[in-house]
Amino acid sequence: MPNENNKRTLEDEKALDDWLPITSSRNAKWWYSTFHNVTAMVGAGVLSLPYAMAALGWGPGVTVMILSWIITFYTLWQMVQMHEMVPGKRFDRYHELAQYAFGDRLGLWILVPQQLIVDVGTDIVYMVTGGKSLQKIHSVVCPNCKPMRLTFFILIFGSVHFVLSHLPNFNSMSGISLAAAVMSLRPFWGSYSTIAWAASLSKGVQSYVSYAPRGSNPTVKTFNFFTALGDVAFAYAGHNVALEIQATIPSTPEKPSKGPMWKGVVFAYLVVAVCYFPVAFIGYYVFGNSVEDNILISLEKPAWLIVTANAFVVIHVVGSYQIYAMPVFDMMETFLVKRMHFKPSKTLRFVSRSIYVALTMFIGMTFPFFGGLLGFFGGFALAPTTYYLPCIIWLVIKKPKRFSLSWCINWVLIVLGVLLMILAPIGGLRSIILSAKDYHFYS
Repeated sequence: MPNENNKRTLEDEKALDDWLPITSSRNAKWWYSTFHNVTAMVGAGVLSLPYAMAALGWGPGVTVMILSWIITFYTLWQMVQMHEMVPGKRFDRYHELAQYAFGDRLGLWILVPQQLIVDVGTDIVYMVTGGKSLQKIHSVVCPNCKPMRLTFFILIFGSVHFVLSHLPNFNSMSGISLAAAVMSLRPFWGSYSTIAWAASLSKGVQSYVSYAPRGSNPTVKTFNFFTALGDVAFAYAGHNVALEIQATIPSTPEKPSKGPMWKGVVFAYLVVAVCYFPVAFIGYYVFGNSVEDNILISLEKPAWLIVTANAFVVIHVVGSYQIYAMPVFDMMETFLVKRMHFKPSKTLRFVSRSIYVALTMFIGMTFPFFGGLLGFFGGFALAPTTYYLPCIIWLVIKKPKRFSLSWCINWVLIVLGVLLMILAPIGGLRSIILSAKDYHFYS
């Protein structure tokens, strides 16, 4: 009788895995991981990197940009390696890896709140970003039309996700993810990042350019410096969905998933470098510390170029929203089935995902300065999950020899990550206070 119960439990677990979005499809190709990672990492935030450079200056700015690329490339390599570090076991979700390292209960409490803050917060920011880009398109195309509230444009953008959110898993949205990735990179005026740096370069260095760090006094400059650290750090946020992406790739003892996943990650990080560095450095070189927080605003003309770039931003954040929503859907559906004892069904999926989209849309419409909130809370969540939590897990599980090269590198990154976690939210908190002071709801 116990054997029958165990067999039934295993069958139920397999049936649930076959239904949940992360584990329901494992036939992804290596290039799926490329454009999923590009879509997750290269968000519209790339357009604010020149603004971050304006607060950091040339020396610190270039250093922070390149160091962040190297550090996150290394920590992502660690995660890819740890996905199948236990023979016969795949850590399909970030929290499963944390539970293996820290224990079932502690690992869950360490990881899940931070991952939810990053994933849900990013989705809310993308709601606002998509709405603002639509609003910009409307104002440029029809300058004489009556201005419409940002709330309405967020509502329009959010309505798309009431349809797309019902795609069952990562592989089913590979076409959307590919389109989103292409919008951030495709050369020759085919993407918003290319438009940003190429149009800036053609405009030439402005006569009023100054490269002194932005700020009216040392205190303001310090706050701006902290905010900029957060802006650069948050540009590398793909780790929160990395294991979930790798879970979609088939794996055998002869051909483990880390091979194709790592190949996809390498290509993705080359794309990240091609997108980030030209926009950040050329944008700052051309406009100096007078660059706007969105470099497309600094460009101003021609109108068709601004409209095209903002349209590409909309397409990209549509895909990015879904990439970050999928792990949240997986957590929600697991909780509803395992803890609340709902039966896995299309109705359950339809209702739960629609509620999530409505919630992120409502918060985005209510607090369209949520970028400041993400800067504050994300400092506590994104810095650990991206910059140093993989290093801690690596030390706990791999146990490298004390004072060896691996041991030293990981401890240095842990210290840098903790400093980032402390400093980055300071600028975000100031941004929240300044934004909320004169804010009117649904304006």
